[in-house]
Amino acid sequence: MASLTQRIVPADGVVCAALDGEAVLLEIARGVYFGLDEVAFRIWTLLGQGYDPPAIAARLSAEFDAPPDEIRADVDAFLLTLVEKGLAAPAVQAPA
Repeated sequence: MASLTQRIVPADGVVCAALDGEAVLLEIARGVYFGLDEVAFRIWTLLGQGYDPPAIAARLSAEFDAPPDEIRADVDAFLLTLVEKGLAAPAVQAPA
């Protein structure tokens, strides 16, 4: 699988509630609830700060002790799951 490069953004209407290093994403209109562990919450936070997938993986590589290729694959898989569940979407790029 090719690595994601396009920036992913939180979907409209998704709220995040954090407590003790864990979090949940809620999409109230459809009743979607998705739990996040510490690493997934960190990825979600970086998404909200505008990081693209390669930059998220690089940040996590600096913060966690795991092989960079494994981190990159895990970031991509998690982001694809968020997109599939409608909790995030590829960023719309402005015309040049």
